[in-house]
Amino acid sequence: MSNRQEQPLLNDWFQKHGITEVECLVSDLTGILKGKIMPAGKYLNGGRPRLPDSIFIQTVTGGYPDDEDIRFWNQTERDMELVPDPGAIYLVPWAEDPTAQIIHDCFYLTGEPVDLAPRHVLKRVLGLYAERGWKPVIAPEVEFYLVKTNTDSDYPLEPPIGRTGRQESSRQSFSIDAVNEFDPLFEEMYDYCDAMSLDLDTLIHEEGAGQMEVNFQHGDPLALADQVVMFKRTLRETALRHGMYATFMAKPMANEPGSSMHIHQSLLDSERGHNLFADDDGQPSRLFHHFIGGLQKYLPAAMPLLAPNVNSYRRLMRTDSSGSAPINVEWGMDNRTVGLRVPVSTPDSTRVENRLAGADANPYLVMAASLACGYLGMLSQLEPRPPMTGSAWSGGHKLPDDIGPALDLLQECQALSDILGERFTHSYLAVKRAEHRAYFQVISSWEREHLLLRV
Repeated sequence: MSNRQEQPLLNDWFQKHGITEVECLVSDLTGILKGKIMPAGKYLNGGRPRLPDSIFIQTVTGGYPDDEDIRFWNQTERDMELVPDPGAIYLVPWAEDPTAQIIHDCFYLTGEPVDLAPRHVLKRVLGLYAERGWKPVIAPEVEFYLVKTNTDSDYPLEPPIGRTGRQESSRQSFSIDAVNEFDPLFEEMYDYCDAMSLDLDTLIHEEGAGQMEVNFQHGDPLALADQVVMFKRTLRETALRHGMYATFMAKPMANEPGSSMHIHQSLLDSERGHNLFADDDGQPSRLFHHFIGGLQKYLPAAMPLLAPNVNSYRRLMRTDSSGSAPINVEWGMDNRTVGLRVPVSTPDSTRVENRLAGADANPYLVMAASLACGYLGMLSQLEPRPPMTGSAWSGGHKLPDDIGPALDLLQECQALSDILGERFTHSYLAVKRAEHRAYFQVISSWEREHLLLRV
């Protein structure tokens, strides 16, 4: 959209809400929102804001890769223009003065999109679908923990104190009373989300102590990725206002289940609007099976995008505290032991639930990776393995068990690199390898406890 087209839409929205300040937001590789804060008048009349493209190779610790072979990286740190998406403009409901937060796309000054930006990667994949007349539909489910505030990173996290003055001491799956312990927080969270027009559906208590899950209404993948990013920010802010933390770490507590980001996926015909995953007789279609075949073949290589951190793989370990986290890419009907679950549904709602991603992953990249794998399967007409009818856990671990082997698989998968973008893939690998090296420079309390005086 040109600057001339943007201006009337933004002017009208700003005037309607009395906006005095603007937060210009861009998601980095981790999903952290970066950007600039500007007076509304300067934002509307001072030209598009700019940032260096180096924000897309910054690690979660704030550093940068020292990989000399990062040949796709431009050492000059080129400027990017931030172009607002009028469909991704939200109020900041907790701000004292009327403030807008706007998600932006990034373009070089020459006009080409910044291929390192996670939002662009998702748009790139969606463009491949659009070329074939396909319209993906997504419904995310995001788990998280509420925990006591903790300023000492060496001290284990604990469940927060609820309105009864007590901590949860046991698992409370689907307990209404356990959710009601935090009613004031969730009431304010829903008020904020309503003010931002986020399409939240249900809230449930999950398996872990203080662990919850929020489900979103199904819809356009780009819009839902935007909403998940904004929801994370909103929940963290709300929790702080109620004296606790909200965390989307994949495995924040050793003896509690991990937190996931399940992605329900279906596929519509762009012209007629019917579900391409079901045939006329209501049975799963050939495209549905090929989509699953692609997920089975390529998801192991895509795991660095679904499980991007060292901590992510703790969630995927098969232990008593891992809950129902999958360790495979098998599929089955209404089977929660598989990585790819097909819920019981009507033909119009035929879908596959990808259960592999952690809540710590960047939603743009999770959706891009999952859709890319399914696209490759449909393009190559890959056949899936037979569906699992019993427990898939008995088959053992079929996914990378650490970030290092996962990065190796992604590096070796040219098909995914071609779809996601070679420059993006190479830069992402460099960032994640730099984070992995930084992690191994830290000596843990476990090592000091068990090795200091014994080896």
